[in-house]
Amino acid sequence: MFKRSLAVAAAAAATVLTAALPAQAATAPAQALKLRAGLTLYIPIRWVVHRFGADNVQVVTGKCGKPKGWGTPECDAFYILGPSYIKRGAEGFGPYTGKNPFYTASDVQPCPYEDKWGESIGSKVTRGLRQVGPGHKAAYNAWKATCVTYDRGTTKGHFTQREWYLPKSKILVVDQWNTPGLADTLKHADWSR
Repeated sequence: MFKRSLAVAAAAAATVLTAALPAQAATAPAQALKLRAGLTLYIPIRWVVHRFGADNVQVVTGKCGKPKGWGTPECDAFYILGPSYIKRGAEGFGPYTGKNPFYTASDVQPCPYEDKWGESIGSKVTRGLRQVGPGHKAAYNAWKATCVTYDRGTTKGHFTQREWYLPKSKILVVDQWNTPGLADTLKHADWSR
């Protein structure tokens, strides 16, 4: 009886200690991803970071043939984009403001998970503010989107494009894969300035 009570007490203590740790410390080992304006994200070690210039960071979180930055089809990833992408991030290459989805084209872009189909971003699902580290709130938008055939526009699948926009810091995070843990990663970010 004493051994069982001791085992229960030890398990309870471990649970309390784990609950007291910050979110990033309680999860799997993390790596620090330092970005513009003093932003640091703590991402899982298994996520692979690719930088394509100062304004295009692609974080591959799963299967990906050849990462090449924003718009890599069939690449399970999210993107952290800077001023040059924000400047031309609206459909037709106008400035991104968050009123419309991030869409750097004037034609049909490939579906994120199947490049033989095109993407069609539709109505907004969610809009609001989301915490990105202490003292910073991002304008958050989530847009319903479909993947359609190029010839007839037949719907083949759906996805949601999530966007976190920090206009003062000139940072835009775009996720088309509903990346597990990304919202918490952003919430628990650090700022050095």
